[in-house]
Amino acid sequence: MTQHTDVVVVGGGQAGLAAGYHLLRRGLDFVILDADPAPGGAWQHMWESLHLFSPAEHSSLPGRLIPAQAGETYPGAGHVVGCLTDYEKRYGLPVQHGTRVDAVCRDVDRLLVEASTGIWRAKAVISATGSWSRPFLPAVPGRSVFTSRQLHTVNYRRPADFAGQRVVVVGGGNSGAQIAADLALDGRVEVTWVTQRPPRFLPDDIDGRALFDVVTARRRALDAGRTDTGGVASLGDIVSVPPVRAARDSGLLTAMPMFAQLTATGVRWADGSQSDADAIVWCTGFRPALAHLAPLNLRGPRGHIPTDGTRALGEPRLHLLGYGDWTGPASATLIGVGRPARDAVREIAQLS
Repeated sequence: MTQHTDVVVVGGGQAGLAAGYHLLRRGLDFVILDADPAPGGAWQHMWESLHLFSPAEHSSLPGRLIPAQAGETYPGAGHVVGCLTDYEKRYGLPVQHGTRVDAVCRDVDRLLVEASTGIWRAKAVISATGSWSRPFLPAVPGRSVFTSRQLHTVNYRRPADFAGQRVVVVGGGNSGAQIAADLALDGRVEVTWVTQRPPRFLPDDIDGRALFDVVTARRRALDAGRTDTGGVASLGDIVSVPPVRAARDSGLLTAMPMFAQLTATGVRWADGSQSDADAIVWCTGFRPALAHLAPLNLRGPRGHIPTDGTRALGEPRLHLLGYGDWTGPASATLIGVGRPARDAVREIAQLS
């Protein structure tokens, strides 16, 4: 049976919930379809030591400040899960958990959303699936030869899982630095951190509050036709959160250049030197999870769907929310997703 509604939101994480808040305020009929069986979005799958870059008062969703976490300046991932769960209940958002969306298709003047629980026919769709479900693994020579454990950021949980082991952490971004620091500070793991280029740490006094301002300033400059400021990338790649600073300042977070290949027992650099490893942790990023939109044939040459703000250029009934700066300044962050969510809903409300 086909069900009808004004808007289907695909994804019930922070972006989907922000969209739901603004849809509720506009009085539109909508449903949020979320593949996870429980609330919390990607935050419920993060590693145990992960904390936000910003204090709680700078990590709000629309209409609701995240309350402070006792004893923590920067709230942990578990605290965020609790806050998102509360947010969903507080506003009575119609989230259907455990519902996978397989495809979004055109149907004359509406969009059809094919889900694991049935079909929805909607005036508009907001895709807010993020990227956590689509980890990226580089095509490094020998990856299939290595006989020990390989895992991605999405599979990492805690240092205790690697006690007494030699672990190679690959990646010069925030996840690579934080996981390498997490393992190194534990003291029971021999860590080798490798990066494609020398790591670039942001100044120690910069956290998520400043980053949001930098991203917003860049977007305003681009929209006004002024010179590109470079945004966060002009400052560095790694936010110096307390564990990263502690490991770096203790000499435990020194990066080696990227190895040339994996061997059966470890890694080998271009100069022929080798290092044995019991595990490789690939902190090599993600790609947008957009497979459900394939029937619309909208993706550009780099895999992104061209947009004007959040609206897909090739399908005005589709909005993309929370995938990064290309769908709104800082839209992949708690505090940054509210404004593009509001703008997307305003445009949808104007559709006939």
